[in-house]
Amino acid sequence: MPIKLQSDEIPQMNLTSLIDVLFLLILFFVVGTKFMDSERQIELKVPQVSDRGALTAAPDKKVINVYQDGAITLDGAEVSLEQLTKRLTAARSQYKGIGVLVRGDGTGQFHRIASVLNACRQAGIAELGIAVRTADNGIKNARR
Repeated sequence: MPIKLQSDEIPQMNLTSLIDVLFLLILFFVVGTKFMDSERQIELKVPQVSDRGALTAAPDKKVINVYQDGAITLDGAEVSLEQLTKRLTAARSQYKGIGVLVRGDGTGQFHRIASVLNACRQAGIAELGIAVRTADNGIKNARR
């Protein structure tokens, strides 16, 4: 077994890179405070407002139901195609991004649903959805 004649050196921590980073941070904050001082010297009075959030909340989507007998309801009230177009145009004038959800009876005539979709397009509705349900044997159709 070999005998050690010299003692091993104790490892020392090299602080050179830590000091470099520390000096860079100090330089960054010194330069940053100089810019803040120049902004304080500008004699400009900015108006103050309170943060109360949005003026109005985004409205819910309008729901249009098309029943098997051809009746159309907008948010629970029965309407004609002309009234539907007018009400959707009025709603869009109040909020440009309003959405519409069209729910039609599965056994009803499709031309009535197509007429409702056309009325939505004429009113300028961009966000349009059609509600469907996956096939299920126990579900009855919407009837009035």
